[in-house]
Amino acid sequence: MRQTWRWFGPQDLVTIDDMLQAGAEGVVTALHHAPVGALWTAQEIVRRQEELSLTRAGNPSGLKWQVVESLPVSEDIKKQKGDWREHLENYKVSLRHIAEAGIDVVCYNFMPVLDWTRTDLRWKLPTGATCMRFNYADFAAFDLFILKRSGAEKDYPEETVDAAKDRHCAMNDDQRAALARNVVFGLPGAAEGFSLDDIRMHLAEYEAVSEDRLRSNFIDFLGEVVPFAEELGLRLCCHPDDPPFGLLGLPRVMSTENDYRTIMDAVRSPANGITLCTGSLGARPDNDLPGMIDRLGERIHFLHLRNVKRETGTVRGSFHEADHLDGDTDMVAVIAAVLREERRRKADGRVDWSIPMRPDHGLDILDDLERHAQPGYPAIGRLKGLAELRGIITALSHPVEGLLA
Repeated sequence: MRQTWRWFGPQDLVTIDDMLQAGAEGVVTALHHAPVGALWTAQEIVRRQEELSLTRAGNPSGLKWQVVESLPVSEDIKKQKGDWREHLENYKVSLRHIAEAGIDVVCYNFMPVLDWTRTDLRWKLPTGATCMRFNYADFAAFDLFILKRSGAEKDYPEETVDAAKDRHCAMNDDQRAALARNVVFGLPGAAEGFSLDDIRMHLAEYEAVSEDRLRSNFIDFLGEVVPFAEELGLRLCCHPDDPPFGLLGLPRVMSTENDYRTIMDAVRSPANGITLCTGSLGARPDNDLPGMIDRLGERIHFLHLRNVKRETGTVRGSFHEADHLDGDTDMVAVIAAVLREERRRKADGRVDWSIPMRPDHGLDILDDLERHAQPGYPAIGRLKGLAELRGIITALSHPVEGLLA
């Protein structure tokens, strides 16, 4: 498993030097300043490669840009409206420029309107550490009483509506504004943010887009870009919905194993692959992550390894980010399944037998609490997670492991 590290560019408070000290073997980044739908120029890609190639002292870092995360898919493409054909052409040319720069893995998602969604970006744990949290009642309070989405009450059980009303009444104006900011935080590191009016506009346009229609539009998108990516030697990999259930009345099409199977079967190509995020998929109790790796492993091109603690046993419920080995996902079983898949690939002679992974998210601990880096992406919290994951990988790969079975 190639141990990579996500970086948001020169403005990231977690630096190239920090990545080196953490032992990262490669970098996951993007042109976060580029507007969604715009062309990624060859010059801008090379500039980002140059930026990550040097330490603070100007010495070679030895780090390479190994995974693009993300080349975002515009809302116009998802809805097949407006400038979607121009955006689609820009996407394909951007893929060519990425391939020409020597990068071969491109992560993206097909979540409508919002990227990952949380109600608290720095929720305090009993230890004093902070983490990101999704509280279902708080989200309902946002939806029902801040956004005031028409018909929203039909999407929640009566007890959730009552809890949301109580939560909203207990908040002051500053707390309500903070909740709204957290929910619409949007794509990490992106050049764009959404206002409440932007959200309402997109929701109105999605009223005519059913789950079947969104899935059809997704397959249309893949039918255009996957053959092109395969010619270029690229591996595209879709990130799951986060959280993996419907929000704001919007359709979701990448939340379960069946969702992935449908998309993989619709466009059969090694270039049409999966970003397996154990945190996103793990927020649902009915997702069997080690089994998904065993059954879909040949198309997994990128791994996000993180853990969440579910606060309810329902598919739609509250959860918070946990230590990498301390949530509801059995990370030892997950890594064992990944190592089995890598052994299969190596035996088959695949050049991509070593799957890039990164320690996704992390708790804010120690100096992270004062650094205020990108939410979910602290230096020390991710280093702790990477060290824990490294320990499992090393143990499961060690010859003595077989003697203990």
